[in-house]
Amino acid sequence: MSVPDSPYALSHLDVLESEGVHVFREVAGEFERPVLLFSGGKDSIVMLHLALKAFAPAPLPFALLHVDTGHNFPEVIAYRDRVVAEHGLRLHVASVQEAIDAGRVRERPDGTRNPLQTVPLLEAITAHRFDAVFGGGRRDEEKARAKERVFSLRDEFGGWDPRRQRPELWQLYNGRHAPGEHVRVFPLSNFTELDVWQYIAREKIELPSIYFAHEREVFSRDGMWLAPGDWGGPRDGERALRRLVRYRTVGDMSCTGAVDSGAATVEEVIAEIAASRLTERGATRADDKLSEAAMEDRKREGYF
Repeated sequence: MSVPDSPYALSHLDVLESEGVHVFREVAGEFERPVLLFSGGKDSIVMLHLALKAFAPAPLPFALLHVDTGHNFPEVIAYRDRVVAEHGLRLHVASVQEAIDAGRVRERPDGTRNPLQTVPLLEAITAHRFDAVFGGGRRDEEKARAKERVFSLRDEFGGWDPRRQRPELWQLYNGRHAPGEHVRVFPLSNFTELDVWQYIAREKIELPSIYFAHEREVFSRDGMWLAPGDWGGPRDGERALRRLVRYRTVGDMSCTGAVDSGAATVEEVIAEIAASRLTERGATRADDKLSEAAMEDRKREGYF
């Protein structure tokens, strides 16, 4: 047994990495058709990094899936495509725009498409018969996500019921599921936002430039700096201006706010986060502010 000052003791990042690698290998051995949700955001980037480590030098034994809202930041999509090509990965894209055009979902008046991702996601899971879906959710992000197990059982409609979640003592995960059901798997469950950035620093993981301070045209709405775009911003009376900002989290352009920041390096971002008292989603995600239980309501319907 190691002691804290022992050269054989694991750092907290080593422990988190080991847990994530174990989860990936457990799923690969237990499920037939896993898939990894990959958007080009920092959490999915770290998740992919862990997955590649888990199976190296062999290729990744499952594909990636991106639920594309059509309102993505260009820097993030460019990063996604570059990483897929670099590692020779398989990428499936489920399109919100295609679902809208086909009449399966309806555009929202506020232009926000994050809540519309559920239908294309569930359609892709059904079409490809995915039985395990890796997501980058972390327990520190939001109240509903704090209730998640690492293995989160979803019913035949993709819905989440907190009362059906199973205990996970001693890192023993139960992937048993009935036909039509599937399991969402969260390898980063025990990471915090600060852990993610410290791991990025340690592993020298490349990120899209959007995560670092840069001058960008933004406008103010509901206390957040949003980027102009085809989704419907700015409206009359909302003035666009250039500010030095960065993004703590990345989603649909219509609901993801930037923060004023001069942090241009990973080390500066780490110092900024360590001093913050707001979670990244609490500070920058309008879709989580629709109601007190907005995230939990979406998860019950099949959202990430």
